[in-house]
Amino acid sequence: MEKRFLTLADVGEVLNISSSQTYALVRSGELPAIQIGGRGQWRVEARILEEFIANAYRRSASGLREEASPDEVAKH
Repeated sequence: MEKRFLTLADVGEVLNISSSQTYALVRSGELPAIQIGGRGQWRVEARILEEFIANAYRRSASGLREEASPDEVAKH
């Protein structure tokens, strides 16, 4: 059975980023997470992480289209 919730360390491993970068995503609200207990134990739902990744792909593709010159866009 796949885990429903991931630790920030798990998330960092999936995204190949540092723990401080992972925490910054959560702290900024860009990556929704829940806090468990009073000791700063954060968890990200696996489904939310997958949505975050899919949205990042969409934002990246959109940004690339915006950066493309009119000549490049006309070719496609």
